[in-house]
Amino acid sequence: MADTPDIIYTKVDEAPELASASLLPIIRRFAAAAGVTVETRDISLSGRILAAFPDHLTEAQRVSDDLAALGELVKTPRANVIKLPNISASVPQLVAAIRELQGQGYAIPDYPEAPETGAEKEVRARYDAIKGSAVNPVLREGNSDRRAAAAVKSYAQKNPHRMGDWSPESKTRVATMSAGDFFSNERSATLDRDATARIVLETAAGETVLKEAVSYPAGTVVDATFMSAAALDAFLAREIEKTKAEGVLFSLHLKATMMKVSDPIIFGHAVRSFLAPVFEEFGADMAALGVNPNSGMGDLLARVKDRKDILDAIDACLAKRPPLYMVDSDRGITNLHVPSDVIIDASMPALIRAGGKGWGPDGKEHDCVCVIPDSSYAPVYDETIRFFKEHGKLDPATAGTVQNIGLMAQKAEEYGSHPTTFEIAEAGTVRMILEDGTVLHEHSVETGDIWRSASARKAAIEDWVKLAIERQKATGYRAIFWLDAARAHDAELIAYVTPILEAAGVSDKFEIMAPREATRASLETITKGENTIAITGNVLRDYLTDLFPILELATSAKMLSIVKLMNGGGLFETGAGGSAPKHVQQLLAENHLRWDSLGEFCALGESLKFLAETHDNARARLLGEAVEAATQGILDNDRSPSRKVGEPDNRDSHYWFARYWAEALAAQSDDAALAEEFRPVAQALAENEAKIVSELAGVQGSPADIGGYYPPDPAKLAAVMRPSATLNAIIG
Repeated sequence: MADTPDIIYTKVDEAPELASASLLPIIRRFAAAAGVTVETRDISLSGRILAAFPDHLTEAQRVSDDLAALGELVKTPRANVIKLPNISASVPQLVAAIRELQGQGYAIPDYPEAPETGAEKEVRARYDAIKGSAVNPVLREGNSDRRAAAAVKSYAQKNPHRMGDWSPESKTRVATMSAGDFFSNERSATLDRDATARIVLETAAGETVLKEAVSYPAGTVVDATFMSAAALDAFLAREIEKTKAEGVLFSLHLKATMMKVSDPIIFGHAVRSFLAPVFEEFGADMAALGVNPNSGMGDLLARVKDRKDILDAIDACLAKRPPLYMVDSDRGITNLHVPSDVIIDASMPALIRAGGKGWGPDGKEHDCVCVIPDSSYAPVYDETIRFFKEHGKLDPATAGTVQNIGLMAQKAEEYGSHPTTFEIAEAGTVRMILEDGTVLHEHSVETGDIWRSASARKAAIEDWVKLAIERQKATGYRAIFWLDAARAHDAELIAYVTPILEAAGVSDKFEIMAPREATRASLETITKGENTIAITGNVLRDYLTDLFPILELATSAKMLSIVKLMNGGGLFETGAGGSAPKHVQQLLAENHLRWDSLGEFCALGESLKFLAETHDNARARLLGEAVEAATQGILDNDRSPSRKVGEPDNRDSHYWFARYWAEALAAQSDDAALAEEFRPVAQALAENEAKIVSELAGVQGSPADIGGYYPPDPAKLAAVMRPSATLNAIIG
């Protein structure tokens, strides 16, 4: 890849991609002054779908497999990638994207819900590779360093956001399983040699191979576990009745996007349990209509819309159930409508920030039972709720910060588990068998149980601990490894962590705590205005880098997220995209985009500084420092987008970013030629402020046409996102 650009900026989906149409021309104009090339690579859902089906497309329609190419690039020192949040597609999102692409003339096949023929199974396998967390495990060839940028944290303290009040009498609580879940059934072992494992299901009828061969290098921590379907159903039935008696909302919190095999199944169990009388009476009829509870109540209702008897039975059932936590009470969209609508790492922090309240069907806020079936990480949210009931809400004006060092390199832990997660078709025993016949793990399972294996490689673990040591040394903050000695997997990690800390002579600088205890310790620390580093595995990395930023900053989209790639490259992530669909809806209806590109600004600054170091490019360093000054200007002068139509939006913030960036470059004295180049740009942007702002404001208030949702039309998108002819002329 000799022609690799200096910086690759990913093409993604929804609101971040809309914002890119406005921001990228600015980035390219400024980067060119340092001889820095910035190109895009397509990791969007629609792009990944098209790349998977070249044999169904014309020559002109075919696209390159950019994700695969980036997957190779991030294993090299040349990588410098700015990664925006992409869709981790649930089945309903995948199906919607397929239909839109088909409507645009792409002859890709339908998604086979129940594949029977060999051809259908082959198509399903291609689509399954696109679902859920298909992107992150490919690109994250390093561990994660996530924290609030100093400017962002300072702004949040000076301008504290609203927090909901907590009461000791709040009925909000977390409900989780006490037995039969992934946590309680986990087995873990560290391999003493390179090994290959077969995963088989042995039943009375014989042996079924679930996975032919999975290879692991020596030192890999290999886990296996399962969730009992019977235990899950019994738990859900109990909690539905208990929630009804308590008179609060029932809410389910899962990760049905990234945990793309296990969690949609768990979601389907919840739908079936909540509508149990309906499934008992009409199960066969609904199955004939194509109902799959894993797809949610929204899909179910669409399929039975012509069956008044079933609709009446649903209404009767819902009347006897506890009220559901609502995604959109005005439109009747419940927590159980679409599996990708309520994602735990975004939904739980939002509920906690709101004082434990969620929206009910009546359009009012109520206390909630937060159902998190697996108990692996439920204690984090349970302890957070307990803490705020005891101490009241967090004060963002005085709160310290929780940074995160996350183990995620080389598909570490649960996010790498999708190819080895299975819904068990028949009762028997699942075994992981090494090539020499050794049984590494085994579980007795029943029909419908969810079995999965995950792993973490030695090199990734050692790099993670090293990164934690570096971060603690750089900050001096309290540092906690969130590891539970009573959990099988964590015990294996502790066996790695302890000797590495001892060898480095820093054991006294670190603590090891189970997630519940670490949660309370971290909350106590930041409540005192002090800071801490959470050193966690992959899933907790994802959960905590939403939980604490949403409490501290009101959003996780403004986090500085650096992935130090293990082979020397850099991956710079720009924050979370969970609210992106609502932003798109508002743009289409009102031509107002409230997406905040602050995460992109932070990532850009780090990317340019990294480029300066690796390519000895002094001008790239000046550009990066000027980006930081521009970001500070955005915050200090309150130039971030407003949520309301008619007020400044994302496009306005990009104008101000360009202006502050140009002014910082014009003011620096390290490179006179660079200052001279940007002095007229800064002057033109300042002198034309009123005209540019007027042109940007003039388009708001009426619907916008971007030519598509999953793949918007580039020309239409550019017209919508770059409506100021004056700004465009200055930028070029």
